[in-house]
Amino acid sequence: MFKMFYPDEYVVSAYVIHFEKMYEQGYRGLIFDIDNTLVPHGAPADSRSRKLFERLREIGFDTCLISNNQEPRVKPFAEEVKSKYVFDAHKPSRKNYRKAMELMGTTRNNTAFIGDQLFTDVWGAKRTGMHNILVMPMNPKEEIQIVLKRYLERIVLYFYKRSKKK
Repeated sequence: MFKMFYPDEYVVSAYVIHFEKMYEQGYRGLIFDIDNTLVPHGAPADSRSRKLFERLREIGFDTCLISNNQEPRVKPFAEEVKSKYVFDAHKPSRKNYRKAMELMGTTRNNTAFIGDQLFTDVWGAKRTGMHNILVMPMNPKEEIQIVLKRYLERIVLYFYKRSKKK
């Protein structure tokens, strides 16, 4: 019942993903959510996020940020980390996942998505047919609509974790 929301991978942070291994596996494009995935909600790009994107470029990845936020939030962050971006993405709609791949010149077979929300980030990536990685949210203080979604996410993640133990 909940399997359509299960992430392909679930890790503690975007900063612990073995990106070199992903490149060896053939991935060439990485799409990231911003808030609570790379930095706490609303925070600017920091040295850690800048270093991550520099490392990703050195490995050989192209990157794109995809956010439901507006351009005044997304563009400065993208400029700081030197990444392509899509704002006002209406995740989980597939349209802007596809747009991000077009910007990078990648396909769903060699692109992965990294984000912190099951019902927007992961579900949108799954609907688009791309590999997806759910990360734990960075900041426990969130807007009320996100807090409500987190309760539902806990239920799905409970069944996801149980299925992995089998």
